[in-house]
Amino acid sequence: MRPSRRALVIAAPVAVAGALAGGFVAGGRVAGGVGHSSPTDGFTAADRTTSAIAPRAGGESVAPGAASPVAASPVAASPDPPIGPAVVTTTTFTSAARRRSVTMVTVAPAGGGRGLPVCLVLHGRGDDARRAVGLLGLDSLLPAAIGAGVAPFAVVTVDGGTAYWHRRASGDDPEAMILDEVRPRLAAAGLRTARMAVLGWSMGGYGALLLARRHPDLVVAAAASSPAMWRSYGASAPGAFDSATDFAAHRILGTAPAPGVAYRIDCGDADPFAAVSRQAVADLRPQEHSLGPGGHTPAYWRAAAPAQLAFVGAALHRAA
Repeated sequence: MRPSRRALVIAAPVAVAGALAGGFVAGGRVAGGVGHSSPTDGFTAADRTTSAIAPRAGGESVAPGAASPVAASPVAASPDPPIGPAVVTTTTFTSAARRRSVTMVTVAPAGGGRGLPVCLVLHGRGDDARRAVGLLGLDSLLPAAIGAGVAPFAVVTVDGGTAYWHRRASGDDPEAMILDEVRPRLAAAGLRTARMAVLGWSMGGYGALLLARRHPDLVVAAAASSPAMWRSYGASAPGAFDSATDFAAHRILGTAPAPGVAYRIDCGDADPFAAVSRQAVADLRPQEHSLGPGGHTPAYWRAAAPAQLAFVGAALHRAA
């Protein structure tokens, strides 16, 4: 199926995750019909570390046709966009909502994120905040997008565990973490959080669509790659939901688009979620979508990411 409308293609290079991602992508596995990275339990980090990371040069090439990196909306960038390497800040805090220590990573343009809007990046099952940056190559793709004309913004990713980004019977509540713990921290750091965008893949793609459905007053745009969704509780991956009631309360398929939210959906035609993604396109009527060649793989998600960043950047700019 072709994209729903034609628009300017932002010529941001597709940088692959490189050394940071290589160690875990190679060990990736598939379970319950969903692509996962090798899970880890816990991590070690300083309370706060800030570093500038230059965009990667070279690296692995994404095979042509792995995704259709189409149709980013025209964007009016700021007159003097920040040029230079991304500023990557890693913060560890104790989350009351998740009942554990979590890591949050902010990737901002050169000069930092103060005064900029935010796109949340929700990782897939088995990943975490640190690996999410490497999997998509966010520290390369964000400066590339801004250099290509996208209005500047920051991206933020945080550990969400395996809870499918909603409150679980165990008490683990990554949704509350985002609303009540992540947003205040970002606001205190000077970022704009009244309206935010959200982007994710697999479990995180579902999480992006779910956050938009439940909080359209907050989410201005949602971009989902290979969103992990099922038509019934019985068909869902083990552990994705607590019960049929939990599944029904957090359903996306069969629901209307959230008012005021711009949607983009990307899924490869060889992905196990291709059929439900086609249904999501029919249900949510996204402004942009791509359902071309590709599978449930990091290579596909990296190939889709430049157009997704341009899409959410345009939405954040319009909402400013």
